Amino acid sequence: MHKRILPRVLGMALFASWAPSLIANPGTANPELSSLIDWAITHDPGKQQLQYQADAMTDMGIASGQWMDPKLKVGVGGLPVDTFVFDDDPMTNVSVGLMQQFGRGDTLALKKQQSTQQADGLREKMGVRELDIKNAITTQWIELAYLQQAHQLLRQNRTLFTELEHFLGTNYGVGANQAQDIIQAQLQISRVDEKLQANEQIQQRLRAQLSEWLGQQASTVTADSYPQWTSLNTYLATAPSDNYQVLAVHPSVRMVDQLIESAETGVDIAHEAYQPQFGIEVMYGYRQANGMNGQPASDLVSAFLTLDIPLFTDKRQDKKLSSAQHQLGAAKSQRDLMLQQMNAKVAALLIDRSNIEQRLARYQGSLLRQAKEKTRAIERGYQNNTNQLDEYIRAASDELTIELEQARLNADLQLANSNLAYMLNKF
Repeated sequence: MHKRILPRVLGMALFASWAPSLIANPGTANPELSSLIDWAITHDPGKQQLQYQADAMTDMGIASGQWMDPKLKVGVGGLPVDTFVFDDDPMTNVSVGLMQQFGRGDTLALKKQQSTQQADGLREKMGVRELDIKNAITTQWIELAYLQQAHQLLRQNRTLFTELEHFLGTNYGVGANQAQDIIQAQLQISRVDEKLQANEQIQQRLRAQLSEWLGQQASTVTADSYPQWTSLNTYLATAPSDNYQVLAVHPSVRMVDQLIESAETGVDIAHEAYQPQFGIEVMYGYRQANGMNGQPASDLVSAFLTLDIPLFTDKRQDKKLSSAQHQLGAAKSQRDLMLQQMNAKVAALLIDRSNIEQRLARYQGSLLRQAKEKTRAIERGYQNNTNQLDEYIRAASDELTIELEQARLNADLQLANSNLAYMLNKF
């Protein structure tokens, strides 16, 4: 009679461990996750740092595009050294002048343009930072959701073995079970307790990592569902032949595009180095002495034009131009390499995603069903005295293991989606 009651107790506990659905429908949108990401982006000091750097670069570009400050020149000319008198010699004059040097060709305007392009590159980097935050928080959220689901399954499994231990202890008192059956159930409870503690440890570590972006509110985060991936699924449903068109507008690539534009401007600046650089100087000379005719000597006005002529260019201008061209080539190669690497990562993630979906279908279609059928078969064998209690416990543990493996695969699918959304900018 006792063996007929025991399987019913175990069967009800096993059903309780399986009947609850996964933590939430993975296709359900989660407004809490979106609000957390928005909060993290708004309060991210890294993004603010990039904004300050971009503004600083813009202001520096404006400053570098201006003429040099004019120079004031004051002096005395033609002063006789025997008397040091200003009105003795008509050649003696007190001079005041201004000197102004202009930019070489369009160099100043190009430098301002280059600084603006570099500032735009930093602003594109802010887009990369936003994607980094989205991917990081989403990844931690997915892992936390999986751990909470696993914790739920483990707690239900512990309830199963706790009820089993209680039942076996009651029957042991009347001589219906052996002591080893009770010890086996207690051992299983201890194993589950160890897994629960390890699970809680990882959850605490994940929340501590989330505090980098979420601050103190990370300690209260509860991941109750997976992201919806509407934008990603819509894009993948179009079955694109390649992803280069989408990858070309990724913030990382646009940042390199700005680097290329800056390098092209650098080549233009190097070309301007072959242009002459002009300067002007205007001076006014005041004279106090009389002239040769006995009349007061007229004041003097002088004007000069200076010209910087680049005659020897092989070691200076030519090398600067060659260097700028090499930098432009390096920037273009960097863009090509980045696109190739990103496309390869997307292809690998799509393969992982497809294989995980196939494996999940196997778990849902056969593995979990077969594990439950095995448990029921061993239950019937135990009723008929052809199976031992430890076989029933192993079957229940195997069923839990398969459920956890399925949950892990589901989380891996979500992680693949998160990485794809990052690469394709489809969050």
